Amino acid sequence: MVFSSETFLFLFLPIFLAAYYLTPPKWRNLTLLLESYLFYGWWRFDFLMLLCANTLWAYVFSILVEKYQGTPKAKLFVAIGVTGHLLVLGVFKYLNFFIDSFASLWGTTPDALGIHWQLLLPIGISFYVFHSISYLVDVYRGDAKVSRNIIDFAAFLALFPQLVAGPILRYKDLAPQFEHREHSWELFNAGWQRFLIGLSMKVLIADPVAPLADAMFSAPNPTVVESWLGALAYSMQLYFDFAGYSAMAIGLALMIGFRFAENFNMPYISRSITEFWRRWHISLSTWLRTYLYISLGGNRKGTVRTYINLFLVMLLGGLWHGAAFTFILWGVWHGGILVVERLTGYDKTAQNYWWSLPLCFVAVV
Repeated sequence: MVFSSETFLFLFLPIFLAAYYLTPPKWRNLTLLLESYLFYGWWRFDFLMLLCANTLWAYVFSILVEKYQGTPKAKLFVAIGVTGHLLVLGVFKYLNFFIDSFASLWGTTPDALGIHWQLLLPIGISFYVFHSISYLVDVYRGDAKVSRNIIDFAAFLALFPQLVAGPILRYKDLAPQFEHREHSWELFNAGWQRFLIGLSMKVLIADPVAPLADAMFSAPNPTVVESWLGALAYSMQLYFDFAGYSAMAIGLALMIGFRFAENFNMPYISRSITEFWRRWHISLSTWLRTYLYISLGGNRKGTVRTYINLFLVMLLGGLWHGAAFTFILWGVWHGGILVVERLTGYDKTAQNYWWSLPLCFVAVV
C-alpha cells in the first residue's frame, strides 16, 4: 500500500485517523501499532511475521546489553544482536544478487545451477533493520535507555509513516514522543498540508516524468541527447519521488503528534558532493556517519585511514540502496569524489566558484 494509492488515501488513512483519535490517549500507541501492522501486512502477511521477529530480537538483546553493561558480555550481546539483523538483511536483500553474480562468473544462470527460487524483498526491510541496529548500538554506547514497553518499541519499528521509504529514525529521539506527544489542530493542519505537498511532488511531478526516463533508458541505441535527457528525467523523478515520500511521512507524523527530522534540503543546489550529502537523504548520511564511519575509526586514525573510511562508507551506502553492481559503482563514484574533495580542500572552497553548482549537479546526474 503506497501513500499515493486510492486505497491508502480514501480507505486506510481516514479509518486510521478516526480510530486513532477515538482511542483514549493511553491506548493510542497500541492503536498505532495495530494499524501499522495492518498497513504492512496488507501486502504480505508472512513478511509481517518477519518484522515481528526482528522486533522481538532487538527487544531481547537490548535488555541483555543493558543488563551486562560495562562487561565483555555486553559487547558480545550487541555483536550477536547486530549480526542477526545484518543476516536477515543479507539473506533477503543480497542473496539473489550473490547467486546471480556467482552464476554469471561461471557463464551460466541460477536455473542451470539447480537454483530455481528467488527471494522476494520485504518492503521497508532496510529501514527497520537500520532502526534496530541503531537502537542496539545506542543502548550499548549508553546513548539510549532500554525500552521496557514492548508496545512502544514495536510501534517505533512498525511506524507506518516512515516504514516504506524513511526517513531513518533513532529510537532515542522518538522515545519521549511515545511517552507523551502533543495533539492539536495546528499540528494536524500543518501535517495534512505537508502531506499534500509531498503527494503533489509524487503524483504531479515524479510520476509524469517517469515514462520519459523509462523510454530513454530502454531505448536500444539512444543518442547522446537522448541519454542525457533520460538521465535528467530520472534525476527529477528520483528526487521528487523520494523527497515527496519523506514529506508525506513528515506530514502524516505531524497529524498524530510526532515530529520527524527533515530528510531533504534542496540537494540540487549543492556546490560539492560533500554538501550534497548534507542535503540529500539527510537521515541516511547521519546514520552512516554515526554507526559506520565513527565505528571504523572516523578521522581519529590518521589521514590515510580517514580517506579509506570515507570511501568504504559510501561504497557500503551504495550497496545499501540496492543489490546490483550499478549501486556499488554509484557508491564508488560518490566515495571517490568525497575523498578528492577532502584531499584538495575543495569541500571548503567550492562556495567561492560560480561553476561549482553546475559541476556538482552534472556529477550527481
